Amino acid sequence: MQVTTATEAALLTSREIITGEELGSVPLATPGAVAAAARRAAAAAPAWAARPAAERAAILSRAAELLLERDQEAMDLLVREGGSITGKAFYEVHAGAAELRHAAALATGPDSPHGPGSEPGRETEVSRVPLGVVGVIVPWNFPLLLGMRSVAPALALGNTVLLKPDPHTPLSGGRLFAEVLADAGLPEGVLEVVHGDADAGAALVQAPDVAMVSFTGSTEVGREIGATAGRLLKRVVLELGGQNAFVVLPDADIEQAASAGSWGSFLHQGQICMAARRHLVHQDVVEAYTETLARRAAALRIGDPYRTDAQIGPVIEHGALTRIAAAVEEAVAQGARLVTGGRMQGPFFPPTVLADVTPKMAVFHKEVFGPVAAITAFADDDEAIALANTSDYGLTAAVYTSDADRGRALAPRLRCGVVHVGDQTVNHDPALPFGGIGASGNASGFGGRAALDAFTRWHTLTTSSPARAYPF
Repeated sequence: MQVTTATEAALLTSREIITGEELGSVPLATPGAVAAAARRAAAAAPAWAARPAAERAAILSRAAELLLERDQEAMDLLVREGGSITGKAFYEVHAGAAELRHAAALATGPDSPHGPGSEPGRETEVSRVPLGVVGVIVPWNFPLLLGMRSVAPALALGNTVLLKPDPHTPLSGGRLFAEVLADAGLPEGVLEVVHGDADAGAALVQAPDVAMVSFTGSTEVGREIGATAGRLLKRVVLELGGQNAFVVLPDADIEQAASAGSWGSFLHQGQICMAARRHLVHQDVVEAYTETLARRAAALRIGDPYRTDAQIGPVIEHGALTRIAAAVEEAVAQGARLVTGGRMQGPFFPPTVLADVTPKMAVFHKEVFGPVAAITAFADDDEAIALANTSDYGLTAAVYTSDADRGRALAPRLRCGVVHVGDQTVNHDPALPFGGIGASGNASGFGGRAALDAFTRWHTLTTSSPARAYPF
């Protein structure tokens, strides 16, 4: 990413990660420009909220169609700008369209039921109404999907949106949004896109016209946003990091479990908040699982995902590469066994398996946002649960077993927002609530009726007829 200066405004230039080729430029927003965009969104909010829900839904449905018509362009941007492999980019585009379609259905769905008031002679109407302007701050790892996850339901439910993409992905996470929704008929001002770094993000959170902030990103930044939003009495949805546990029980098919574990840890170079970080494996099968996972990891094709059929693409930036390498070196120094991977290869970090990891090691507790799987053995179910819950994070978890009933019995004991039995940790469904607890965020704010709760508020109207009089 490179910032250049033009005669009219500073520009943010997006470049392909591997080649450095320029992909496009967008204007950088000053804090004043962010505040002005928030005012435009606020001015557009009453008319958009008053628009019939069916009309809002039709625009979002049309946007889904237009996005899929531009799927190759969108996929190319995700691959070149963000380092996605082709399969991940294909999934993200289609999942983004699914978010738009689900939001369209949400707009016209039944309102939340609420019982009548308790006073006789007073009619009561209770409804959900838009918040106003929703500020959305999107990360670079799934810019299209994670942006649409907030933008689409917020718009569907009558809010206007102020969107700030990550500086690494201004095209796939911002410009593409604006173009698709504008072509679908979204009125001017209903979606405002601003580009910039932390200063622009802070201006978005602090803008008086922004009623709510939806942030997906690091726990460190999320804490700052949560503190600011709390001081300003704004609603905030935080979806933050994860140190997710992938629990492998002794009855699991080892090849299948390692397949799921490999996908959960190494997809998109492990740069996913839901990635399987800690592989908690029963002691009877831990050696077989470690050997199988390492074999799968070493066989993954590393390379340029735009020009080859690579399964592992580049890490987002050099600073991230060095942080991943330092975390692996620290783990080995603390006693972990490096089974495969572990060293940078140009802009790539190979899939890495660390064995003999214990809770005394930093890698067990600190999120390594890269393709690193840390394996820890356990003796019984109670120890597996204790190890899994030894974390400040609480986003997702998975229990891999051939006995679904046993997995379902363990799932409620795991301290996190989402658990998958017979699967791995990286899963997304726009119809289901999603969110974490602890250092992973402030619980569900996305998916299904959770989106209705997040992006609207209760409004109560009572009518007394005849009008009431009082003693004084």
